[in-house]
Amino acid sequence: MTKTIQPSQTSAFYAQAIASFAISLTSMGLALVYLPAAGWVRAFLGLGLLYLVTSTVTLCKVVRDRQELSVVTNRVDQARLDKLLAEHDPFKVDA
Repeated sequence: MTKTIQPSQTSAFYAQAIASFAISLTSMGLALVYLPAAGWVRAFLGLGLLYLVTSTVTLCKVVRDRQELSVVTNRVDQARLDKLLAEHDPFKVDA
């Protein structure tokens, strides 16, 4: 059996994801600081921003965990199939 090649992330993709997150969070934070509105409005929007960030991180973890679980399940199924194929002898005669 051939083993499938797992896609991997490049360091450039990883750096781009971190930079994108940092830039968007910083720009939203600065927009909230300089927003011409009452303090309670800025605080409310800031709280909404924090909720959005935490829910995004949670969603990323859930998606990653589900993907890792499917990979592990596929590996177990592949190992079982490999074992069955290794033990199978088509020329064996049952007596």
